[in-house]
Order: sequence, then structure tokens, then C-alpha cells
Amino acid sequence: MQQTSQHKSLSTYKIGYYISLFGAAIILLWIGAFKFTPTEAAAIKPLVENHFLTFFVYDIMSAQAVSNIIGVIEIIIALLLIFSVKFASLKKFAGIGMVVTFLVTLSYLFTTPNVWHIVDGVPVTDFFILKDLMLLGFGLMLLNGKNEHI
Repeated sequence: MQQTSQHKSLSTYKIGYYISLFGAAIILLWIGAFKFTPTEAAAIKPLVENHFLTFFVYDIMSAQAVSNIIGVIEIIIALLLIFSVKFASLKKFAGIGMVVTFLVTLSYLFTTPNVWHIVDGVPVTDFFILKDLMLLGFGLMLLNGKNEHI
């Protein structure tokens, strides 16, 4: 009985792991591809230009070039995730990329003016950034390396 319960738990963990991995990859691919559009380049400009690590990039490049570079980074991380299924050594690099990317994007919540609003007495933000909390968590799981048996 104990062995069956343990096997079931491991199976559930594997399913959750792969849903997280491929879900993160799909999100990164989709958002990365969208970065190549003028709409997304304009949408991220206030975030990037108000951040203490990235404020200067528009002095060097156009808004579209900055967005394209971010898109390439997101797509590379997505591909690292996908290929880590076959090549486990890529998990570490995918994890590092995710942690760095999502720490920066989450910090936009604190560096971008007017990103928080009060609606009916509740502070709200542009919720598209909040999804990055889960993606940051998954990146940290990849760095932990305890999922190597998958």
C-alpha cells in the first residue's frame, strides 16, 4: 500500500512538473514572439525606461530593437526548457534565465510609476506581471536540481 501511494505521488509530481515546464515554455514563446510587434514594444517601454537596470537602453537602441532583444531572450529560455526534457544539463541554464528574467520583471512593479491603482479600496496592478511569481518559483525549482529523477 505504501509503495502504491508513493508511486502515485511521484506520478502526480511528474505530471505537475511537465505541465509547469511546458506551460512556462509556451508562455515564454508566445510572449517572446509578441515582443517583435510594435504594440508590445510600446507596451514595455514605460517598464524598461523606469527601471534602474535598464533605463539607459533607449539611449542606445530603438524601442523595437530593445523589445526584439528581450523577445530573443525569452524564446531562448523557452527553448532551453523544452530541450531540457532530453538534455537535463540545460535545466540549470533555463532556471538561471527564468530567475533573472522574472526577478527583473517583478521589480517593475516597484520601479514603474503609476503601475499600482486603488480600485474599490483594493490596490491592483497590471496583473500580467503577477504571473511571473509562479514562473520565478518554477525557475527556482529548476535550480534546486531535486527533480533530476524526472
